[in-house]
Formats: sequence, structure tokens, C-alpha cells
Amino acid sequence: MSDAHKTGAISPLLKQSSEVVAERGEGAYIIGTDGRRYLDFTSGIGVTATGHCHPKVVEAAQRQAATLVHGQYAIVRHPPMVRLAERLGEIMPGAIDRIFFSNAGTEACETALRLARQATGRPNIIVFQGGFHGRTMGSLSMTSSSVGLRAGVQPMMGGTVFAPFPNARRYGWDDEETAEFCLRELDHILATQSSPAESAAFFVEPIQGEAGYIPAGRTFMQGLRERADRHGMLLIADEVQSGYGRSGAFWAHSHFDVEPDVVVTAKGLASGFPLSAVAAPEAIMERGWPASQGGTYGGNAVACAAALATLEVIEEEGLVENAREQGAHLRRRLDALCAEEPAIAHVQGMGLMHGTELVDEQGRPDGDRAARVLKAMEERDVLMIRCGPQGQIVRWLPQLIVTREEVDRAVDTFAQALRATA
Repeated sequence: MSDAHKTGAISPLLKQSSEVVAERGEGAYIIGTDGRRYLDFTSGIGVTATGHCHPKVVEAAQRQAATLVHGQYAIVRHPPMVRLAERLGEIMPGAIDRIFFSNAGTEACETALRLARQATGRPNIIVFQGGFHGRTMGSLSMTSSSVGLRAGVQPMMGGTVFAPFPNARRYGWDDEETAEFCLRELDHILATQSSPAESAAFFVEPIQGEAGYIPAGRTFMQGLRERADRHGMLLIADEVQSGYGRSGAFWAHSHFDVEPDVVVTAKGLASGFPLSAVAAPEAIMERGWPASQGGTYGGNAVACAAALATLEVIEEEGLVENAREQGAHLRRRLDALCAEEPAIAHVQGMGLMHGTELVDEQGRPDGDRAARVLKAMEERDVLMIRCGPQGQIVRWLPQLIVTREEVDRAVDTFAQALRATA
């Protein structure tokens, strides 16, 4: 075929979970090109935290786009980036006061990995089974939420060591017993696989996302903090999905009374504009090597303006409190449904990030059923997505502005979809 007759199309390797073609978004809803109005319980995988097209965020982005769209941050600084760094420094835990901006969570995780190695002079990063940290090669090397993410691109980067994560359901014990086991196994790994003298950091999601919304728990997180201090390692909290109020606290690690050395954030940071950040104390950040941080689009002026407006909306509208309140209501509804429906094996998560695991009659993970449930919900104008190693977990990830009525509608629709796919 000649070039004159060629047309472009989206890669067939990029699969949409729904058939919806979105024309616009309003609050907790997506409106398709066919005019149908869908209750969106995906939030763009946790990105549109303040809802679709929040007026304050839209106005801030429009105003900034009219003055400066992009001031490349290796060449110039611009006021939105400077102000955002100051605001983030105010809400970061402990001594964290230096911020680096990039575009996506995977870039931020790569930056944190690089900083950990350079700041400590040690090569190894200890990560945890079931974690998701991104799709670029360094972050992918730390990811083990699903084999499909790594398939066909092995071997991975060296220097990553996997340790057990306290997934109590997987091990069949209670939370405390599982946490103690995982900490003992971690000590064994430090004695047999990765000497503390060669271990730069523990890199952990306080609440695992892609694995199915599994909280790490207080015992485990405090155990990591104690071992990091004892061995001179860094504790890096990947808050890409769990941060910014999603868990019912601004930072998920705060549920466990732990302060990390480094925080990685993205997703809800700018209400849909591409922006991520790595935050660390100056004493750690200055030990990184010159030219080790940079990028073309990081700290984009429009994205930073949107992020500043996002913080204002979260504070003014009490969205962290709303996530806690509506998350508690969601959990009560899901627990009650789990008690009635044998197909729901388990409910787990915190705040507005929960997972419902579906199983077949033999108790095996049932990803096919989960896919059918999502399709049945789409037919009833509610959008959701799956996660888990077999795609068996239906995840609940609404906007932080979600109302009690919208939570009830989504749960009722889920129950209808379960019955329709039995």
C-alpha cells in the first residue's frame, strides 16, 4: 500500500477495559460520545482525584496555559513549580523538604531508585512480592504484581531482591502472624542474599495497589523502619496510588505511624495532568550525583498549576475526610455483600481503595467472572477495572468527591452484575 493510502491507528497491544468512547467528564461521571452517562469508579486508575474537570483545576490550567505552557526546568524556573515545591514540602512527613518533578509514577520510581543507590553507595534495592512500581526497565525490575508485565523482556535489571509482603490471605494466617513471618524472612534475606552493607533501600507500597489493595500494616511497616535505621538503609514509600488522600489519610504510610526517608507520588497529584514527584530531605537529595535528575517535560507549568489547584480543592472541600467517611461506608457495604455472595472471597483495602476478590466454586481465583462482572456493570452505566495476578479482583477506586449515594449505586450495580453472571 502506498503512503498516500496509509492511516494510523492505536496499537493493538493497548487494550481498553470498556467499550466507552469518552467525550467529556463531569465530577464522578464520564459521558460517552453516544450521550450515555457512566458513573466512573476507576478515576483514570486513581488519577482524577478531585473529579473530572473540577472547575477550580480547569480554571488554573487555562489561566496558566495562556501565559506559559512549558518552561523547561533544567533551563529556567517558573512560579507554579516553585510554589508547588514549597506546598509539597509543607505536607511531606518529617524532614523531607526537597522535591524533584517528573511526568509519571514510573519515572519517579526510577528517580528514587537512582537516588537510593547514589546516596548510600550501595547497589541493591529490596522490594516486595506483589508490588507495582511502573513499566520502564528499572521500575519494572522492581515490579512483581503480574507476570504479564515482565513477560518477553527478561532479563530484568540486576540488584533487585524480592522479599515477602504481608498478604495474610495468601499465606492463610492472621495479619500479625503474617507480618512477623515476613519480617523474619526479610532478616533471612539480609543474611543470605543481600548483605546490609550492599542494600541501599526498602522500596515499598504502604498499600499495594495492583496486587489487590493490600495494606502493609503497622507491624510490618514499623519493622521496615527499624531495620532501615539499624542497617543504614533508606525506607522509600511508593505512594503513587495510595497517596493524596486515597486511603483516608493524606499519606497511606501515616496509618502505620511510620515516617519514610523518601516519598514517591503521582496519580492524584494534578487531577489528570501528567505530573509526579520524588521527595527527600536535603541531606539525602544532595548525595545524589550531578546530572542524575532531569527530563524534558517534568515540572510542566500547566501541570504544576493544576497540582496547586488540586491541593486547594482537597483542603477546601475536605476530600481526605470524605475519602475516610465514604470509604468506611463502602467497606461496610462490601463486607455485607461478601457475607451473602460466595463468589466474593475477600474484601481488602482502606479508604477509597478496596478490592473484592472473586473465586469460582472451588475457591480458585476467577478472572473470567470478574471480567464478565465488569462488562455487566458497564451495561448498567458503571465503570470499574480489575487487578490481581489472575485479574480476579474487582477494584473500587472512585473520585475523592464521591457521595454516599454514588457509593450505594455502585455497590448495588455490582450485586446485580454478580447475579447476572452467576
